[in-house]
Amino acid sequence: MTTPVLPHSPEALIATYEGVNLVGGAKVPAAATLPVMNPATGAQIGLAAASDEAETAAAIEVAAAAFPAWSQTPARARGKLVAEAARALSANAEVIAQVLARETGKAIRTECRGEVATAIDILEFYAGLGSELKGETVPFHPRSLTTTIREPLGVVGAILPWNVPLVLMMLKIAPALVAGNTVVVKASEEAPFATFAMVDLIARILPEGTVNVINGTGPACGAPLCAHPKVAKITFTGSEAVGQAVYEAAAKKIIPVSLELGGKSPMIVCADADLGKAVSGAISGMRFTRQGQSCTAASRIYVHADLMEPFLAQLTEALEKLKIGDPLDEATDVGTIINAKQAKVIRDFVAKAEETPGARVLRFGQLPEDNDLSPDLFLQPTLLMDLPADHPCIQQEIFGPVAYLEAWTDYEEVMAKANDTHYGLAASVWTTSLSTALDSTARLNAGYVQVNQNLTIQPNVSYGGFGRSGLGKEASLEAMLAHFTRSKTIVLNFD
Repeated sequence: MTTPVLPHSPEALIATYEGVNLVGGAKVPAAATLPVMNPATGAQIGLAAASDEAETAAAIEVAAAAFPAWSQTPARARGKLVAEAARALSANAEVIAQVLARETGKAIRTECRGEVATAIDILEFYAGLGSELKGETVPFHPRSLTTTIREPLGVVGAILPWNVPLVLMMLKIAPALVAGNTVVVKASEEAPFATFAMVDLIARILPEGTVNVINGTGPACGAPLCAHPKVAKITFTGSEAVGQAVYEAAAKKIIPVSLELGGKSPMIVCADADLGKAVSGAISGMRFTRQGQSCTAASRIYVHADLMEPFLAQLTEALEKLKIGDPLDEATDVGTIINAKQAKVIRDFVAKAEETPGARVLRFGQLPEDNDLSPDLFLQPTLLMDLPADHPCIQQEIFGPVAYLEAWTDYEEVMAKANDTHYGLAASVWTTSLSTALDSTARLNAGYVQVNQNLTIQPNVSYGGFGRSGLGKEASLEAMLAHFTRSKTIVLNFD
């Protein structure tokens, strides 16, 4: 099979998907469009489809029609096709990353190329798991054969956010496709074009209608996708409020749903921690190069009092070195916030801290002075200190480059503070003590706990949260079986 090739120019690639949905392997013009902006410059980069209920339903019908043949394709054959799609993505990785940088404002070097590579890695990982769609033999009766088998669900609706759309898409569609489901992706209206490019490449290799992508707003496109009777499963990543609405829509149809929502992740630095590793972990864990726009961001950093002074000094030095600027500049470390609405939310949180008596607000790095860049969406990495425990900046997700920093001395007290949140997505502990590591990881109320590292999502490492952080796990074989198949029991009796 000849590897599909996309236009090499990011601008040409964006133009390819202006005003259309990708349904049944074809570009279907939408009746309406919405503008997509480059956050770094404020310039419009293209017009994306603004799908309505009828256009959403049309894509679902195509996916439903493709389901019988795809679900009956042998699992390993499905996996081989998905692997071929991953190779096609690899051959077009750079132009996809360039598009992603333009629509999200994330730096090409520190974020976008890595996101594309991780998305491909996830697709390759799941491509090899077709043979693992196994059932069980049950010892029910010696004269009968009792087994379970795994079946796909049907049409899966995958709703994406704008912060890491490609990785989060692959966590949804890769296991869904290998398991035998067909898919309708609802792209983020803030950042749709790189998503369209990836889905287009996959759709050119898989059977017609197996994977489709539409674009539009949540009310006009996302809500009809959730409500449609032929959608058998919804998988969503995004805000807590929208996640609740998705959950309610799924409940009305009594269909399964998986949700990856917000987080307010604690990072606990113990007195015996390796200081250099902890400082590096704070920068990577807070996702400062992603402007803090991450559900797993280590936004509450608790440092033992014995280390606080050198920790803050080294962290200050490291943050001051981060270059804030044009996402397309290879020297840039930190790009822009996604849009003016989100930038205002972040600034409002920081303003609340500044209004709090005794609080400290520390900003780092230099904002860009390039006249070609839009100044309003560039924010400095910021640390907040000396806030009361019930302050909104400690309790609520800011989703920006803002972390709270506090010294601690009492282990029991810091563990209680770490768990004082209705979120439960991620956490990290920094210590050289095995006993402390074992005790703290057992006690932390989070679904993804790391010791001496703050890695992002990795294929084959189960990922997902507790509490208001969502439902279900992603990135593992178990996630594919639990969320994209159903178990059927079969009893054969010829006695």
